[in-house]
Amino acid sequence: MTNGARVPEDAIYLDYQSTTPTDPRVVEAMMPYLVQRFGNPHSGTHAFGHEAADAVERAREQVAALIGAEAREIVFTSGATESNNLAIKGAARFLKDRRPKLVTVATEHKCVLESARSLAAEGVEVTVLPVERDGRLDLDRLSAAVDDRTALVSVMAVNNEIGTIQDLAAIGRITRAAGALLHTDAAQAFGKVPLDVQAEAIDLMSISGHKVYAPKGIGALYVRRRPRVRLEPLFSGGGQERGLRSGTLAPAQVVALGASAEIAGREMAVESQRLAGLATRFLARLDGVPGGFVIHGDRVHRIPGNLNIGFPGIAALELMAAVPELALSVGSACTSAEVEPSYVLSALGLDAATAGSALRIGFGRFTSAAEIDRAADRLASAVAGLRGTGLQAALETATYQQELER
Repeated sequence: MTNGARVPEDAIYLDYQSTTPTDPRVVEAMMPYLVQRFGNPHSGTHAFGHEAADAVERAREQVAALIGAEAREIVFTSGATESNNLAIKGAARFLKDRRPKLVTVATEHKCVLESARSLAAEGVEVTVLPVERDGRLDLDRLSAAVDDRTALVSVMAVNNEIGTIQDLAAIGRITRAAGALLHTDAAQAFGKVPLDVQAEAIDLMSISGHKVYAPKGIGALYVRRRPRVRLEPLFSGGGQERGLRSGTLAPAQVVALGASAEIAGREMAVESQRLAGLATRFLARLDGVPGGFVIHGDRVHRIPGNLNIGFPGIAALELMAAVPELALSVGSACTSAEVEPSYVLSALGLDAATAGSALRIGFGRFTSAAEIDRAADRLASAVAGLRGTGLQAALETATYQQELER
């Protein structure tokens, strides 16, 4: 059931961590495979099938090239949720008798934490590590948690709420030394920051198309071949995708993911600089807002297209209601009855009120400088209106800062 809301004509989209619009160049690449080139890529007896299969393999090469992998190490899925489930459950179940332990992190995506919970019910020993105040993993704590009984370590490359980048190369060294596998949920990192499965000793990597300007419903899982990573499939079928993910592939979707990977590879460096400039510009226009604001997460090790900002004394939902033309998000899980504080922000040590003031603001490929200016000015005006002026805002800010520094 929907609420019947319509997008305002003057709307500005600032929720790129939630999803990205499909790049017109990606749409152009995929369209022929919806109409003219409609063959089943698994039909090897005629040209229609061969044509579709060739397109799938080309896309496999494009995805692999962006992470330093071999094409045959890419398994196409429906998205990062499926990839995370296949990687975590598949590896843990295959290795359960020899290595019954799984290590992950408190700020992981819900599908990772729920997969870990499901495995715990099956008898797997699950260790969920905390993070530091900046959202990064303490490497000494990780090293102490990983041993010769550990099957898999799962650490998100870039956090979906606060944009924090983890040190995968250092994590990979710790994991490899213990003989365990390293899985990373790279849904927010793929196509946005450089990734190298060899240099970072990554064994399994989850990818999602709709976070990188491809359509929803397509993703991939990198599965290392040498040394070979063995997984137990999630479901049975015709044995497609190396027997790990049965089912007929959708060539149009696969082609779209390949095209998005190739575009990202060409444009990533320049785009990162542009987004960093937009973030700086946005923050500069908020500098005079009464009562100030606080940025959550690491200020240096974060993707340039993400800001998670708290406005002391103002509930994020109240602020969002005051700026309906801005497409923002809150770091919270909403149900029909209540809004719970973000578990990611809680893991940083923030209390419910502090976490409840946070907005996630995401910039992307189609965000303009003019939109940044308009959005920041509108947000600053709304904050000033909700706060009032003067002493009360200053007192709220002082209390907020003391809470952060405790």
